[in-house]
Amino acid sequence: MHRPAQRVGRAPRLTRILVSAAAVPVALAAAGCSSDSGSGSGSGSSADKAAQKGTAATSSASPSTSADAVEPAAYATLPAPCSVFSKKTLGELVPKGLKSAKSGKSDDAKDRSSCSWNSLDNKGVKGSQFRWLNVSQLRFDSDATRGEGNQLAQAYYDKQVKEAQTVTGATGARSEPVSGIGDASTAVRYDLKKKEGSFKQQTVVTRVENVVITLDYNGAGLAGDKAPSADDLTKAAEKAAKEAVAAVASTNKDGSRATTAPSKSASPSKSASPSKSASPSASASSKPSASASATKKN
Repeated sequence: MHRPAQRVGRAPRLTRILVSAAAVPVALAAAGCSSDSGSGSGSGSSADKAAQKGTAATSSASPSTSADAVEPAAYATLPAPCSVFSKKTLGELVPKGLKSAKSGKSDDAKDRSSCSWNSLDNKGVKGSQFRWLNVSQLRFDSDATRGEGNQLAQAYYDKQVKEAQTVTGATGARSEPVSGIGDASTAVRYDLKKKEGSFKQQTVVTRVENVVITLDYNGAGLAGDKAPSADDLTKAAEKAAKEAVAAVASTNKDGSRATTAPSKSASPSKSASPSKSASPSASASSKPSASASATKKN
């Protein structure tokens, strides 16, 4: 009778051990469930918190600087328009008009400017020779929204060339690219007949980095004098355009670059566009008037 009682006493002990062993996984599982539930409310593991911080940092970060940045414009300012050409050049283009320089109105001279000269060489009964010269400059800043200054300048350059090629009343129009002047240059020439005479117009449009230079030069033989050579006028205009490009580079020779802030120069102003007064009045005075000029849309 003693042994059976002994086996009966061990059975409950074994049962307790098995029950206890089975309870351990249940407790671990419960602890795991509790941990998962806590992470959803912001009290999870350090790894979860790090992941959450990384996601938040990514979502709240602004676009990268490299994605938004644009190349700063090369030139930060423009030369004084009436000092763009040397006295020698003016003596060749407007020999009787060295002191006739007239600066165009501008609300920001570092972004847009213009200057014009006129020359009337009166030979009495032998007639007269008239010359008119105008240079306009327009500078574009780089803009994170609109693009780089060079790109904006190129778009305006294309527009200026097209306008020069489509002047109302022009005859014998010719257009060709010019090498060796700035980054891009086009010369457009044509004849324009007015009651005062036949005017030979030369327009040279040049882009150098973020600056567009439009040079207008025309000449006419008045009161019976013979018309000037279009080839000579074009050659003189191209030489002057090259000098204007050098003036821009010289003015910015310290190497400073423009800021990337938006600028009012992103759109052309009337004062920066070629003037409409490209030829003399009916009385052939030294003051140019709009009546005998190239009709351009500014």
